[in-house]
Amino acid sequence: MNRSKLMQKIEELSMNALPALQTQIYDGWVIRFADGYTKRANSINPIYLSNENVKKKILNCEQLYFARNDMAVYKITPQAKPIILDSVLEESGYVLEGKTSVQVLNLVETGSPNETNVIKYEHLHDDWFHHFCLLSNVNDHDQTILKKMLGNIIPKTCFMLLTDESGTVSASGMGVLEDKYIGLYNIITHENFRNQGYGAKIIRNLLHWGKENGAKNAYLQVIETNAPASCLYGKLGFEEKYKYWYRIKTKE
Repeated sequence: MNRSKLMQKIEELSMNALPALQTQIYDGWVIRFADGYTKRANSINPIYLSNENVKKKILNCEQLYFARNDMAVYKITPQAKPIILDSVLEESGYVLEGKTSVQVLNLVETGSPNETNVIKYEHLHDDWFHHFCLLSNVNDHDQTILKKMLGNIIPKTCFMLLTDESGTVSASGMGVLEDKYIGLYNIITHENFRNQGYGAKIIRNLLHWGKENGAKNAYLQVIETNAPASCLYGKLGFEEKYKYWYRIKTKE
């Protein structure tokens, strides 16, 4: 698959893996709303061909977000439509933020991991949700939104917890499987268990689950400033395929 097709594929998969609470299609742009929880689910995704005047579209989208007292956020890839969009946004006062590496791994050579102390749920489960929110410090307001979003995922899912020998939850993560790709999301290790191999273990188990269920490739997204995670993913064999970033403007 060439780079252009791969970018569109993963962008579509990632939107399905974290469904917004509301979505509107506007002349090739996918406009997503989730009451402010995460930029990914509250952003304009300009991934399809666009025909309308770009400056007019930008103003119309601003009105949609500003009317909700939200920031106007664009999730930009190297093939955002139209190709001048990023420069026009910069000229219009949109600030660049959150440069992120999108990485892919072929699962052909991945083996069977150590499955001890691994808890798997194939649907959103209160136990997984409770521990993920604790590990990630998700506040009560955002928990309500996030639970709705995760409950609305249509593709096949795996929600996973990892414990130490005493039964204490050390890490959590989830995989979303669609069209032979498993996306890895919400990978987090408790601060007391970092640099002890727990992150690698939960990733290997998610990859194995994906492979057993028909996945041929895995993908993930990591913020460029997260050096420890980037190092871990590199050791596991993930390779960067492209970057995305956000352009953000707040209501004046």
